[in-house]
Amino acid sequence: MPRLIEGEDLASCSLREAVHAIDAAGFDPREEDSLLHAARWLQRLGNNASFLGDHITAQLTAGYAGEATESAYGPQAIVLSGMRNGFFLRANVWPSERDHAFRTSGGRSFVYGIPHDHNFDFLTVGYFGPGYRSDYYEYDYEAVAGRHGERAGLHFVERSALGPGKLMHYRAHRDVHRQLPPESLSVSLNVVAADPAAGWFDQYGFDVEADTVTGVLNPTSTEVFLRLAVGLGGAEALDLAERFGRSHPSDRLRLACFEARAVAAHGPASADAIWREAELGGSRLVAEEASLRRRMLSSSA
Repeated sequence: MPRLIEGEDLASCSLREAVHAIDAAGFDPREEDSLLHAARWLQRLGNNASFLGDHITAQLTAGYAGEATESAYGPQAIVLSGMRNGFFLRANVWPSERDHAFRTSGGRSFVYGIPHDHNFDFLTVGYFGPGYRSDYYEYDYEAVAGRHGERAGLHFVERSALGPGKLMHYRAHRDVHRQLPPESLSVSLNVVAADPAAGWFDQYGFDVEADTVTGVLNPTSTEVFLRLAVGLGGAEALDLAERFGRSHPSDRLRLACFEARAVAAHGPASADAIWREAELGGSRLVAEEASLRRRMLSSSA
């Protein structure tokens, strides 16, 4: 489960002070001193019971006056700072089952009941309310290729809530949780590691009852564009897909290349030849998926 960071700090700070202090030192969750430095300032910000309401009020007032705001708002997340020295700050709103947002949008809109890991590290602290609950698991990311239906090797740890002041470090590619609605409306604060390469690292969904991977939760725009190019383009697009399929550093993009080529292939025999090539490409994920696709083609013949 996420690492619990203990050690009470009763001091409080403003949002500006927290952003400045973390920005001055930078945030690298792989370095213990950096991690604890950011955690200390996140806890101090969490001790400031009025800052978030004041911040939202100021942003709404500025917006009403026609002025640009720095924060990006979604149905759940409030970005509190832009990308800084390896991080950004945000607040997350967690409605309970009794709240209007839950009843109108449903639990899946807030990722409730969807077991998943993260492809980035982040710190979180309970800020308001009893906090969302989670079933926590751990797994070995390196042992998983990411194929749909693959055994995940999940190890259940516990169910607990992110109560007020509780400070945790979610570790990329290790901690898995299935979030459940809080008893009442809650808010958490995050320091999120901002790594430009994170998008190329997979974030998985899981079926915890079957102990399997259900799929990748963070497809990239590059995959979408490549599929469109092959589907709509000609020889140049196919050549690009062949080259990326052989040598791109992202296994997921390599798989997308073979999928796009197989869809565009003229008949099952041509598609089978493409997947046979994929089996020998040197990627575990691509090879396992290719074997599955060949079996599917054979059974439908």
